Amino acid sequence: MATMSDQHLLTVTFGIKTTPMRVPYEDILRVWQEADDLPEIADAWLWDHLMPIAGPKDGQILEGWTLLSALAARTQRLRLGLLVTSNRIRPPAVLGKIATTVDVISGGRLIMGLGVGGTVQPPNAGGIAGENPAVAEYAAYGLTLVPPAEGIARLEETITILRGMWTRDVFDFHGRYYTLTGNRNEPKPVQRPGPPLLIGGWGNRTLRLVAEHADIWNIPGPPHNTLDYITERSAVLDDHCAAIGRDPRTITRSVQYIVSYDDPATDRKAITELIAAGVTHIVLSLRSPYPSQAARWLADEIITPVRSATGEC
Repeated sequence: MATMSDQHLLTVTFGIKTTPMRVPYEDILRVWQEADDLPEIADAWLWDHLMPIAGPKDGQILEGWTLLSALAARTQRLRLGLLVTSNRIRPPAVLGKIATTVDVISGGRLIMGLGVGGTVQPPNAGGIAGENPAVAEYAAYGLTLVPPAEGIARLEETITILRGMWTRDVFDFHGRYYTLTGNRNEPKPVQRPGPPLLIGGWGNRTLRLVAEHADIWNIPGPPHNTLDYITERSAVLDDHCAAIGRDPRTITRSVQYIVSYDDPATDRKAITELIAAGVTHIVLSLRSPYPSQAARWLADEIITPVRSATGEC
């Protein structure tokens, strides 16, 4: 059975994430267009929150999929997506239509990032200090938190719905939580049979879904999760793959890493350790405000030196 350590044989790619919290559209567009001109950066990402989840409660937030569509129209090369879409905000078939539209607008560059979304969690869960920020966010927008098991079951139904509506002329679905009758989704996504699927999360049941359905698995890296924990979770994913007869090397191991602007040497060390442990996709998340030439800085101070140190040049 392959393990996470075997993944280093695969090429490592880098993405960039602009968390759109207290950041104007013009600044996000600037960073994305800079990244679009840099071959060192393969993909670009947003998130899926409707209110700030850290710091002061005020401040502007742009809705993720609407913003992604605008950025798709203003870029040419980058793969793009949300890291990750909350499965609790939009009905699955509506999400499928939105994603189809973005894939068409982008000329087939969408990566379909999905996560369970808001569930009932104790304080300090998931590496986030304090109360679950989804409590206030979902209450403010009339959304409901569900138990984790229900969240997983709903996510699995969403995956089935997306794939059905992306590939069939007429699609019916009758699940425990969602029902579709006579769904027609035209045009279909540019990518056939649909955009690659990224699932974010780290719980045992989520990792089972990753093994069964995903092309990419993403987990937050330091400071949210330690290298040892990421390695242990990857081993659990390997076990799920073994149980269903899937080669674990067919799943890209992806980690989101929040970079600092004042200590790139520490960031390079941490990212090099992630790659040595088998991570093959690193999403470099930028804190706001974004400095001038932020994407070029990432390429020069993080990506190129890490590639050199790991033999990925």
